[in-house]
Amino acid sequence: MTYANPEALVSTEWLAEHLSDPDVRILDCTWHHASTNLDGRTQYRGRHLPGSVHFDIDHIADKLSPLPHMLPSASDFAKKVGLLGIGDGDRVVVYDRLYGGAAAARVWWMFRVFGYDKVAMLEGGYGKWTKEKRPSDMSMVRPEPRSFTAAYHPALVRSLSEMQENLATAAAQVIDARGPAKFDGTQQDVFPFKKLGHIPNATNIPWADLIDPDTGAFITPDMLAARFTMAGINLERPIVTSCASGITSCVVALGLYLLGHKTAAVYDGSWAEWGLAEDTPAVAA
Repeated sequence: MTYANPEALVSTEWLAEHLSDPDVRILDCTWHHASTNLDGRTQYRGRHLPGSVHFDIDHIADKLSPLPHMLPSASDFAKKVGLLGIGDGDRVVVYDRLYGGAAAARVWWMFRVFGYDKVAMLEGGYGKWTKEKRPSDMSMVRPEPRSFTAAYHPALVRSLSEMQENLATAAAQVIDARGPAKFDGTQQDVFPFKKLGHIPNATNIPWADLIDPDTGAFITPDMLAARFTMAGINLERPIVTSCASGITSCVVALGLYLLGHKTAAVYDGSWAEWGLAEDTPAVAA
C-alpha cells in the first residue's frame, strides 16, 4: 500500500537535493508550551535548516482571542506569511523539532485552510535531518517580503457551535488526538479548564500512535490505515479532529490526508475551548 496523497510530505533526501531551488521556502515551525521552559524561536536562532525562517503559531494567530493560537484572518495570514518571504506559487516545506512535527502539521493545515496546497511537511523533521548529518545553519535569514494570496476555506475548520451541533446530529466522527489519560480525564491538561475528559462520542487516537518513534516520520501506509480501522473510523464519512489546543489534531488530519481523506476538519479551539465553556458536556472515566 502507498499513500493516496504523498505530496503532503517531503523526504530529507528530497529536500537536501532541492535546498537551493528558487521556489522552495522552508519554515521552522518549532513551538513549545510555556510549561516546558523551551522556546521555539530561541532554538531556531541556535540552529535551523539552511535558508529557513521561523513561523510562530502564537504570532500568526488571532491576537484578540483569549484562546491559544487560534486562526488569524485571511488578510493577516497573507500579510505575515508574505513578510516571511513566501509568495504565490512557492513550494513551502514545514518542519519542527518535535518528533512527528506537531506544530509543523498545524502550519501545513493553516496553509490549506487559507487555500494554499503547495505545502508539505518534512518527514521526521529536524531530528531526522540532523541524525543524517545534513547541514544546519546559525545565521539569521532576512527574507524579502513577497505577495501572498489567502482565501479562507471554512470546510476545514470547526467552531464550538458546530461541535455542539454535531453532538445531536453525529454527522461527523470526532477523533481526539490527546493521550489516553487526558482523554479519559485522569490527567489534567496544560491549558486552563473547568472540566476534564472528552467530547461525548469522540474516539481516542493519540497522535503519537501515527508516528514511528525511531524516525519521527509517519508509520507505514498499511499501519496508518490499520490504526484508523481498529478505532472504528470510516474514511468515507466526515471527520473532525480535536486535541488540547488545535496542534496535534493537525497531525491526525495530515495522516487522514495521506490516506486520501482530504476533507478532515480541525476543531480549532479544541479542549482549550471546550473544557472552559459552561454548556459543554464532558465524558470522563
